[in-house]
Amino acid sequence: MAEKRMFAKQIIDSDAFLDMPLSTQALYFHLSMRADDDGFVDNPKKIQRMIGASTDDLKLLIAKRYVLTFESGVIVIKHWRMHNTIQKDRYKETVYLEEKSHLVIKGNKSYTEKDRILGDSVVLETKCFQNGNNMETQIRLDKNRLDKNNKDIAGKPPADPPYKEIIDYLNEKTHSHYRHTTKATQRIINGRLSDNFTVDDFKRVIDIKTEQWLNDKKMSAYLRPETLFAASHFESYLNEARQTIKPESKYPGISEKMAMETASKIGDAESYGNEEFE
Repeated sequence: MAEKRMFAKQIIDSDAFLDMPLSTQALYFHLSMRADDDGFVDNPKKIQRMIGASTDDLKLLIAKRYVLTFESGVIVIKHWRMHNTIQKDRYKETVYLEEKSHLVIKGNKSYTEKDRILGDSVVLETKCFQNGNNMETQIRLDKNRLDKNNKDIAGKPPADPPYKEIIDYLNEKTHSHYRHTTKATQRIINGRLSDNFTVDDFKRVIDIKTEQWLNDKKMSAYLRPETLFAASHFESYLNEARQTIKPESKYPGISEKMAMETASKIGDAESYGNEEFE
């Protein structure tokens, strides 16, 4: 495996990248330095902890799609092929071939998930080589296979797709104004419907992430269809436990211990803190 890594200024000098906290930027560089020759990282949480980054830093990279995630826990650097070309004699293909099979390369050489394909793209059966002084990406374009994949991915949407119901619910919960008529939004909803997810699943994802992100200045910007309903996120979001809501103290302004002592004096200790909350 190659030992050196490069970074494209087109990515790291962009306002979108530089607007992120320095800790998030540092995590991106560390993940990229430890990725294999196809940009895959199998221990992102370990790297995050090792450099003292927060969970929010990793979540922000995922939400802004600087890294793409898989159910296995493996991630891939989205712009890996824009950053790096590797000499043929040093290139070693990733061992994460299953995850790799779910990706395609866009025209700008960035990775994306197959169900996000827009128009013609490149099927990911490639090796990114630098041959001497002549840099070239060896790519095999199989358009017939790509067309078939597009049909499989799109699935057959229901006769009356529930775009409006889903987006109206999102707008109500997040105080947003997304349109259900947008083609990109309809396409990503169709993708999840073709995976046999239901309208209730969409609403649960919206509920969970709204509860987690709505009051977070950093993450609230990602309460949007393209993040919430993405193939790489949706099922994991759906399976996240709702945050536990702590009951409001009957005795605000004092510690839990003091509240218990106060409650015991007035014969309320048995019931204190035992109310049921959803």
